[in-house]
Amino acid sequence: MTNLKDKVALVTGGNSGIGLAIAQRLAREGAHLVLNGIAPQAEGQAQCDAVAAEYGVDVSYVMADVRDPEQIEQLIRQAEQRNGAIDILVNNAGMQHVSNIEQFPVSIWNDMLAVNLSASFHTIRLALPAMRARGWGRILNIASISGLRGRAGKSAYNATKHGLIGLTKAVALETATTNITCNAICPGWALTALVQRQVDALAEREGLDDAAATRQLLGQRQPSGRFVTTGQLAALAAFLCSDDAQEVRGAAWTMDGATTAA
Repeated sequence: MTNLKDKVALVTGGNSGIGLAIAQRLAREGAHLVLNGIAPQAEGQAQCDAVAAEYGVDVSYVMADVRDPEQIEQLIRQAEQRNGAIDILVNNAGMQHVSNIEQFPVSIWNDMLAVNLSASFHTIRLALPAMRARGWGRILNIASISGLRGRAGKSAYNATKHGLIGLTKAVALETATTNITCNAICPGWALTALVQRQVDALAEREGLDDAAATRQLLGQRQPSGRFVTTGQLAALAAFLCSDDAQEVRGAAWTMDGATTAA
């Protein structure tokens, strides 16, 4: 894998879950980081300091609500002022709500459009000109298998993740003759801290061990019977940032335990 030493990566939603795992893997490959989240500045920067100490790279935190285009502009500006460039853009920030469409709150629909889709439009349009000027860049949009198939109760999540994959393809075509790539990663059910709490609760309630609770929770939703791990997703992200993935363009790359193979 190509060394990403001294590249600069901006990861939205980067202080937990999949985003943090991707950030840590990119740091391991030598990239400096700008992590975005909605945690208070002092809390977010403390977490960044721990990552910096572990990997020996520069890590800064920018608190910004990506529902707001003005805050996104400030995020990009601060990232570029500190580091001079954004080489890798990871659009990971996202939100979820499950409800039948008749009861789906309009305010949450609007927030999900803003966070899951419009935020990526704004970060890409703002970061891409400098990537073009330098002749290199990597854009990764964290989508979902919900961007490839439908599921009842997820009208907003399905719509925004389908849209994010469409955005990915359009940007990939617009940058096809350059050294800039744009791809989407589509996880299945990933084992985050939140999901592990669901496993633990089920195990306690039913008197199961972790493996049995995992199998029961996954059921038929993930044919492999195993969760995707954040480390596996981070490794895929690192590959897509490498020169080995130079001609992976516009992909909606699934990592879902064969869920979409059915």
